[in-house]
Amino acid sequence: MKSLRARLSVFLLAAALLAAGVTGLLTYRNTLRENEQLFDYQLRQTALSLRDQGTAAGLPPAPGPGEEAPSVVAQIWTMNGTTLYLSHPDSGLPDRAVLGFSNVDAGNRRWRVYSMAARGRIIQVAQPLELRRDLAAAAALRSLRPLLIFAPLMALLIWLLVDRALRPVQRLALEVKRRDAASLEPLPEHDLPSEVEPVAHAINSLLGRLKLAFDSQRAFVADAAHELRSPLTALTLQLQLLSRASDAAAREAAAAQLRQGVERASRLIEQLLTAARTAPGEAPAPLARLDLAEAARQALADAWPQAEARRIELALDAPAPVTISADADSLRILMRNLLDNAIRYTPQGGQVAVNVAQRGEEALLRVDDDGPGIPAAERERAFQRFYRGQAQAADADSTGSGLGLAIVANIAARHGALVALDDAPLGGLRVEVRFPLPAQAHPSGESR
Repeated sequence: MKSLRARLSVFLLAAALLAAGVTGLLTYRNTLRENEQLFDYQLRQTALSLRDQGTAAGLPPAPGPGEEAPSVVAQIWTMNGTTLYLSHPDSGLPDRAVLGFSNVDAGNRRWRVYSMAARGRIIQVAQPLELRRDLAAAAALRSLRPLLIFAPLMALLIWLLVDRALRPVQRLALEVKRRDAASLEPLPEHDLPSEVEPVAHAINSLLGRLKLAFDSQRAFVADAAHELRSPLTALTLQLQLLSRASDAAAREAAAAQLRQGVERASRLIEQLLTAARTAPGEAPAPLARLDLAEAARQALADAWPQAEARRIELALDAPAPVTISADADSLRILMRNLLDNAIRYTPQGGQVAVNVAQRGEEALLRVDDDGPGIPAAERERAFQRFYRGQAQAADADSTGSGLGLAIVANIAARHGALVALDDAPLGGLRVEVRFPLPAQAHPSGESR
């Protein structure tokens, strides 16, 4: 049973029927008991009326043979046992009596008997228990008739009430059904029950995140198309130059320019794919405990050929392991982008220094260079996609894509880390990433 309306209707109807059944049972038993008391009262009143008749001659005559047995049998005898009156000779009631109320088996029947002594006589009045119970049961069932009539009306009322209570849910479902990728406006939350309002609020929160993700995706696609237009145009021109080269030297120069253009386009596409994978809204990878110092050593080893080609000195200061919770692939991309930016903007023969330390409840990763740096007024915008600022790369053939710091910021945000830009002691730019430490890795003090 998947329908909420059906479940509520069935459960409420079952609860109502159970309550009606319990009420009916209690009413039935109370009615039986009250009728038993009423019948006992009638027996006693009958005996008192027989007492006031005076002589036996004033008593009603006994029924003749074949007449229907009355509901009450009476007999009177004197103190010495002489029978004065017997309303039903075939009843089989004994000629002895126990004063008061008693139950007697006689004539294959069970009787309710009331006996009393008055004016020198014993008066006994009896009634079949079976007859009493039938009459009491009939009266009790008549008292339950309103409940039986009310049951179908109660079921209909429950169905209507449940349908009315679920109308806000149906309205909310229709509103959600009308939505598509082009209409992500919030759902109306007014006039909703308090139980349904959190659902609408959660859906609106999801729609807001989807709208933000879609807007970011559309902006990214537009920016990527704009950024790819220039290198693709340059590649087309370089191919034309190569096809028009008149001699081997010209062809060699055109081919070299084409190779550089292909490398720049390849790097741009790689950065675009990385930025798309690390954009907000993408499903984050599971985190594991990693040594930040060891990850920095591996990143420097990977960047060594690029630095060696430009005679840039790489230095690492990581005296002790620093454990963080991170995704290994994302952390490698973050360090690769930091080192790539530092190496690109550091002049030949310069220096790039990496420092890993543990301070307080944070793990610090610092990358310093002696390049041109970023002015303080531009540092906030440096994390935007495709923002290159005024600084030029030291290597004219390796213009940046403007995505490196944006990728770093996205990966840091996924790890709960903070990224800050500052002036480096070497004279260039310092990029500092502060990672939160796992719960069991909080240090007692600085490790440096």
